[in-house]
Amino acid sequence: RAVAVLAERLAADGVGKGDRVALIMRNLPEWPVAFFAAASLGAIVTPLNAWWTGQELHYGLTDSGSRIVITDPERLERIAEHLKDCPDLEGVYVCREDDPYDDPRVRRLESVIGPPNSWADLPDRPLPTTSIAPDDDATIFYTSGTTGKPKGALGTHRTMTTNVLTTGAALARPFLRRGETPPAPDPNAPQRVTLLVVPMFHVTGCSATLGPALNNGGKLVLMRKWDALEGMTLIERERVTNTGGVPTLAWQLIEHPQRAEFDLSSIDGISYGGAPSAPELVRRIKEVWPKASAGNGWGMTETSATFTNNNSDDYVHRPDSCGPAPAVGEMRIMTVEAPHRELPVGEVGELWARGPMVVKGYWNKPEATAQTFIDGWVKTGDLARLDEEGFCFIIDRAKDMLIR
Repeated sequence: RAVAVLAERLAADGVGKGDRVALIMRNLPEWPVAFFAAASLGAIVTPLNAWWTGQELHYGLTDSGSRIVITDPERLERIAEHLKDCPDLEGVYVCREDDPYDDPRVRRLESVIGPPNSWADLPDRPLPTTSIAPDDDATIFYTSGTTGKPKGALGTHRTMTTNVLTTGAALARPFLRRGETPPAPDPNAPQRVTLLVVPMFHVTGCSATLGPALNNGGKLVLMRKWDALEGMTLIERERVTNTGGVPTLAWQLIEHPQRAEFDLSSIDGISYGGAPSAPELVRRIKEVWPKASAGNGWGMTETSATFTNNNSDDYVHRPDSCGPAPAVGEMRIMTVEAPHRELPVGEVGELWARGPMVVKGYWNKPEATAQTFIDGWVKTGDLARLDEEGFCFIIDRAKDMLIR
């Protein structure tokens, strides 16, 4: 209901297909409402890094040419002095801000949708009718890369939703490899509950977590900042079924001296990526949560988050691998220097990836796009090797995954 009402207001503001709507806030319930409201209009949602400085946020706003900003008080304070230097910007909606603001472009989000605890009382309206094709532009996620200014990775509705399907396929794969039939979804099973500790402005939080969780009718539990003790409190209280993000999170839960004081038995899945994980981590997870499935994966902003996924028995047998390519994707190992040629199994080279989750290219940066995207393949900049079954082993990560 909140998405529909906000979409109606944005449409009244003139937001339409192809317009950029910047989303600058920490993880709040308003975040997905704003995301899907703008996306439903065919706008290009542009989540900016909530950790950026005001100057960095100004760059993101002007580089993307954002027409509308939806933000929170802390981020509004950072960008306030830069608003006059954003020529494309027409309006700002700020949530959870009670103080008046002297810029007529700034309005309270609550004046449109009210606070979260009132959303159930909003009118039940259909979304505005918009003609959207799968390969229409949908998102710009900025990736810092290793040099220069951030580049906006231009994704489509297909790149955003592919994670929903590839996640399900990856969970079914271990059953098929054992010669078993994957269990059908049980509509009477308890609701899936995800403790989300990764920022939604990052593709891991948005594409790999938010999208699949909502598609499955799941609940998201949000933390302002990761703290192991608070995390265990939330897991017990909310009966969290899965969590993850980076390997450090799993280690902190396992090794916390007060872990035995909490009922963490609801956990049946822990997955992570974005940094190398020690091979013994999967063994420790199975010791603490014998029925849980541990998962490791690899991805990047340019692949709309998770590309490979290694879980269940495959992860136990290959604890240092991030998994094979998804069912609809491909990987190959290429020579680093041009002219590029594919290397045989077992040799180390640059990892290239291809599939429907790979973005179109970089926003307004044709030269950078031409250097990184070749015939549908994205050059990842990461050194890796593949084994005989196509499982990937990352040797060295060259990309800054924004998780730090």
